[in-house]
Amino acid sequence: MAKLSRDAEFTAFVTSRSGWLRKVAYLLCADSHRADDLVQESVTKLYVNWHRAQRADNLDGYARVVLVNTFLAEQRTAWWRRTARGEAVVDGVAELGRELETSLDLRRALAALPSRQRATVVLRYYCDLTVEQTAEAMGCSAGNVKSQTSRGLDALRRSLAGDPFSAPGGVA
Repeated sequence: MAKLSRDAEFTAFVTSRSGWLRKVAYLLCADSHRADDLVQESVTKLYVNWHRAQRADNLDGYARVVLVNTFLAEQRTAWWRRTARGEAVVDGVAELGRELETSLDLRRALAALPSRQRATVVLRYYCDLTVEQTAEAMGCSAGNVKSQTSRGLDALRRSLAGDPFSAPGGVA
C-alpha cells in the first residue's frame, strides 16, 4: 500500500512540474529533443531516489539540482560533441516580429555560452535563485557563481550587441 502512495505522490509531483522542468532543461541545452531527454533522465533519477527527495525541504529545488547535475554530467562525457546548428526554419512567416527575433537571438547567445556559465545564468535569472541557492544547486562556491554569472552576462551582452570578439573561439 505504501508503494502505491509513493508512486502516486511521485506521479503527482512530476505531472505538476514537467512543463517547468522542460523549460529549464531547454534553457540549459538549447535543444528541445535533448531537453526531453534531460527531463526523462532526471525524472528517472528522482524516482530512484524519491525516498530521499521527499525528505528535502524544497522538492522543487531538489528536482532542479538533479536536472542541472544531469546536464553538467552530460556535458562532461566523452561522446558528446557539439554540432553547428543552422538557422531556425520558420515556414509561412514572411517576416519575423521583433520580439521573436530578439528571443531567437537570446537563445542563440545563451546556447553559445559554456555549460557552467549557461547553467548559472539560467538558475539566477530564469529560476530566480540567489547566489547561495545557485551555488548549492551547482555544488560550487558563491564566488564561483558570481564569476560565472558575470562572465556569462558579459558574453551575452557582447553577443547581443553584435561584438565580433564575443563569439566562442573568436579573437581574444
